[in-house]
Amino acid sequence: MAGFMFLVFLLIFMIVILSRCIRIVPQAQALVIERLGAYTCTCSVGVHFLMPFVDRVARRVTLKEQVVDFAPQPVITKDNVTMQIDTVVFFQITDPKLYAYGVENPIMAIENLSATTLRNIIGDLELDETLTSRETINTKMRASLDVAPDPWGLTVNRVERKQINLPESIQNAMEKQMKADREKREAILRAEGEKQATILVAEGKKQSAILDAESEKQAAILLAEAEKEKRIREAEGEAEAILTVQKANADGIRFLKQAAPDAAVLQMKSLEAFAAAADGQATKIIIPSDIQSVAGLVKSITEIVKEG
Repeated sequence: MAGFMFLVFLLIFMIVILSRCIRIVPQAQALVIERLGAYTCTCSVGVHFLMPFVDRVARRVTLKEQVVDFAPQPVITKDNVTMQIDTVVFFQITDPKLYAYGVENPIMAIENLSATTLRNIIGDLELDETLTSRETINTKMRASLDVAPDPWGLTVNRVERKQINLPESIQNAMEKQMKADREKREAILRAEGEKQATILVAEGKKQSAILDAESEKQAAILLAEAEKEKRIREAEGEAEAILTVQKANADGIRFLKQAAPDAAVLQMKSLEAFAAAADGQATKIIIPSDIQSVAGLVKSITEIVKEG
């Protein structure tokens, strides 16, 4: 019975020794091993055998990217405005040995380093620049925190400014300023709209006046063309009438010439022409002597006819 208990005890002892000697490291982790109190190696992913009672795991390190949200830090801007800004730091352990032995508390060291860096950056900016230069502040902090944590086995991948807490008086002043800016923009837009409407109305009136002038001009042109056409037709009518009269005269002369009248007939025609010319218009008529003799002859013939 005693021998059986000894065997059980020996088996348990061997299991404990084996459990202390065999270490299985999962993915994205590392073990810092010390031998008799001194650093000896870093165990990465896989199965590792340690010397019992000599080697020990000093620190288990996570190699994943980690996120630390720091409490708001009081900062003062260039124009003496006090505010509180909290930051979020994304970091990753690159050297487990340095992370284990470089600094006592790496997370606190990063927090203090980010706080002092943020105060230095904000101290060179005014309030408006601080509120609008988010990307600039993040870039400067990233550049400042890129080299400093190297002795601690860390690398800072990204730094983000999470929130800015302003004093209540500053918030009220900013709200009033924003309200005034909105009212100013509204007034400008309203004035621009009224100006544009006035311009459009003036352009419409101008266009209407131009159209009216064009209509009046077109009407005047049409009237002038109608008057011109009227005068042309009247002139053509007069010319045609004169042409007809002249043609009739020419026909009369031609017929008279064909009839071969004697001197007495010609003198009689001349007398008729003078009678027509003296039809209530002439006050004195000079009659040639040859026509006078013809007239006397006609008078004598007329008297003989009356006596007979």
